[in-house]
Amino acid sequence: MRRTCLGTHCAGLMVAGMLAAPALAAPYDFVPAPQTDLNRLYRVERVTGEVSSCQYGLQEGTIGVTLCYGPGEGAGPQTPGEYGLVASRHDREGGVFRVNYRTGDMSVCYVFDEKVVCTPQTSPSAPAPAAPTAATPGARSGTASPQKP
Repeated sequence: MRRTCLGTHCAGLMVAGMLAAPALAAPYDFVPAPQTDLNRLYRVERVTGEVSSCQYGLQEGTIGVTLCYGPGEGAGPQTPGEYGLVASRHDREGGVFRVNYRTGDMSVCYVFDEKVVCTPQTSPSAPAPAAPTAATPGARSGTASPQKP
């Protein structure tokens, strides 16, 4: 005997399934700056790579304020990917690395002039070809020979 879904029972199951799905996909990653005397937290949007930052600040007569810095040069949306943030282990570093887990590209992001800025995305390339050695005078073009003292 086959069971079928009828009425409100099916609707309840569908709603429960739809509510559970967004909980699995968190759109942001967060990481603190590695600088030990800085209370700054960076945020990256996982798909676009957009980076922003917030920190605690003192304000007289209050319990304090949350100071936030929006994306500036290079910190705005990038080519869609799978972005994350990685803090170095350097205890005096105020910035973090933005990484694209799909391509291996990286950039460094930090707060500058009240905005988060990031260097251009780049990745380590294949080893650079060896620099050509200087040719000995009189040698054929394109060849190198060692000079003797």
